This record gives sequence, C-alpha cells and structure tokens, in this order.
Amino acid sequence: MARKHTLAFLKTEAGSGAVLGFAALAALIVANSPWSADYFAWLKSVHAVQIGPLRLEETISDWIKEGLMAVFFLIVGLEIKYEVLKGELSNPKKLALPILAALGGMAVPGLVYLAVAGTLGGPTQGWPIPLATDIAFALAVFAMVGRSLPASLRVFLLTLAIVDDLGAIALIAILFSQGVQWVPLLAALGVIAVFAVLGRRRMAAAFWVLGFAAVWYLTVLSGLSTSLTAVAFALIVPVDPRRETSQSPLKDAMHDLHPYVAYLVLPLFAFAKAGVSFAGLSLEQAFAPLVVAIALGLFIGKQIGVFGVAWLAVKLGLGDKPSGAGWMQLYGVSLLCGIGFTMSLFIGVLAFPGAVDSVEQIEVKLGVIGGSLLSGLAAAVILSLADAAQKKRRHLKSVASAE
Repeated sequence: MARKHTLAFLKTEAGSGAVLGFAALAALIVANSPWSADYFAWLKSVHAVQIGPLRLEETISDWIKEGLMAVFFLIVGLEIKYEVLKGELSNPKKLALPILAALGGMAVPGLVYLAVAGTLGGPTQGWPIPLATDIAFALAVFAMVGRSLPASLRVFLLTLAIVDDLGAIALIAILFSQGVQWVPLLAALGVIAVFAVLGRRRMAAAFWVLGFAAVWYLTVLSGLSTSLTAVAFALIVPVDPRRETSQSPLKDAMHDLHPYVAYLVLPLFAFAKAGVSFAGLSLEQAFAPLVVAIALGLFIGKQIGVFGVAWLAVKLGLGDKPSGAGWMQLYGVSLLCGIGFTMSLFIGVLAFPGAVDSVEQIEVKLGVIGGSLLSGLAAAVILSLADAAQKKRRHLKSVASAE
C-alpha cells in the first residue's frame, strides 16, 4: 500500500515538472518582453482580502509566498508524516542512507557558498539558498531519462528530498522569522492544540479547512513564516482511518490538495519568482559573487555532499545502496539534488527581502537558475548513460539466457 502511494506521488510530481518548466520559461520571456513593466508592477500590486472584520493587505508576490506556498508546505508536512508512519521512512534501513546523504547535501553546499562568497567578497547571508532540492523538477528529469532505472532510486530521491525539505523548513523557522508577535502566535498554537485533540474524533473536511485558515491568518499576524505552522498543522492530521469510515483524513487531504499544489501553486510561484530581466544586465552582474556562490553551491556542493556522504555511509556499513542501483546511477541522482529551483528561490526571497526586481533578487534568480540548469543537464547525461548501460546489461543477460 505504501509503495502504491509512493509511486502515485512520483507520477504526479514528475508530471508537474513540465508545467513548472513552462511557468519558469514563461516568466523569463515575459520579464524580457514589452510586458516586462506590467509583469513587475503586477507582482508589486497590493490586494486586500476581507472577511467580515478580518482584513489582510499584501502584494501579489507576498500572497503567493505566504499564502499559496503555505499550502505547499502543508503537503510537505503531510508527506513527511505519512512516509515516517506508513511509507518508506518507516523502515530504518531504508531511512538511514537518504537521511545521511541529505545531511551531507545540506552541509557541503553551505560551506561551498561561504567559501566562494568569502573569496569573491559576496554576502554571507545567502548560504541557506543552495541547500534545497526541488522535488518536482528533480523527479521530472529522472522520469525523462531514467525509465529503465531501478524504482528504488526514485524512492531514494523522494526520501532524500523530503528530509531536505524538512531541513529547509527548520532553517526558515530559525533564520527568517524575526520580530514575532507572540499573542497571535500563541493563539495559532492554541488552535493547533485544539484540533490535535478534536482530530481523534471524526471531523468533516470543512472543519480542517477552517482550522488551517485560522492558523494561517494568525501566523501572518504574528510575523512568523507560515511554512512552519503549515507543517505543524499537517502533523496533527490523523493518518489512520476513522472507525466510521475506511478513509484516512491525511491521505484524503494529500489526494485532494496534491494536484492543486503540483499544477497550480508551484507553477504560479515559479512564474512569480523566476522572472528576471536581462535588460542592462552586464557580464559583471551575471558573474557577481552572489550568483557564482549560489550556482556553485548547488552544482558542486550538492553532488559532493550527497554522493560523498552516501559513499562513505555505505563503506562504513551505516546504510545500504538502493536495491539494484549502481554507483553511477547514485551519482546521477546526487546531481539531480542540485536542482534547487522552487525552494531555493523561496529561501532567496527570505534571505534578501525587498523588491522582486532588486539587484539581490536578480542575482539570486540568476544563481539558482544557473546552478539548477547545470545540475539538471549533467544529471540527464549521467542518468541517460546509466540507463543505456542498464538496458545493454539486460539485453546481454536475456541473450545469454536464450542460448
């Protein structure tokens, strides 16, 4: 049952990669077209939502970042809980290698960034940007070039990316949630506690929606990143079916929300954050210290951190390679982890707050896009070679069996 759920998740995430790519490409085209001014003006435009006495005013960019992306983090939290309790992460042996590899994939990129930024005189606060892995884009590339590769590699990549996302969420909470207003935050925690108790009983989906909306609103008022409370709310959603029904509230929520997140929320975020105007862009800015530090952190740091720690863990007996996978295949997956697009852009917005067309935001986008493209292209080449080698071995084996 867990395997069926995982493969369904992979299929949806891989399929959404094409939509993500189109949205990112569309953002780049629009940002460099006659509609460029309208695009950036739209992102900066302020819009209010009012329900009775409750009113919030945010820019389109902030509505996407703090509003729609909260739903993304809710899905991440649901995935983490399900995998830990019912899925691949419930097996300690399967859990060890991707967790260790994910830790390496978070530590080394940060060190590479700091080393490059220190050498070139770049800002140090951007070190968390290359730590993240974009699940959808990574799985999309894998699906395109690795059809004959072991399914265990897909599970390894998904597990690693989930742990990676958890680490990124923790960093967001620790580093980018200053100036917290405690009264609304305590109220949000109170709502979570109440729903944790009520969740033991059968509750209609509408009540969960209202509970999440209340927690989100209070979190915005508190000044805390909505990502943290979204994950916290996900962790109280029951994973086991209620006695009165065979349906699991957690699986129902994932099933209902996942397509919207994969095909609407993430592409819209990509469209809002990937747009960078190349008008007046000099060669000096294209290779600015911030750009180079992020790109090398993703491309060099990720592959060294993930593959290096995975290799060391296997040699020390701390974990096992994915079943049926070779080192070349594992290296290709390690390269895929350098695709940090969505989450890296999100952290970049938090690390360098300001206008979407500010110098820092442009350089963040250039670095993330450059590092992700390098990682994706290199991974596609390596995995294609590994896929071809796997097919050749299977062909030779079938010929030998026939003889």
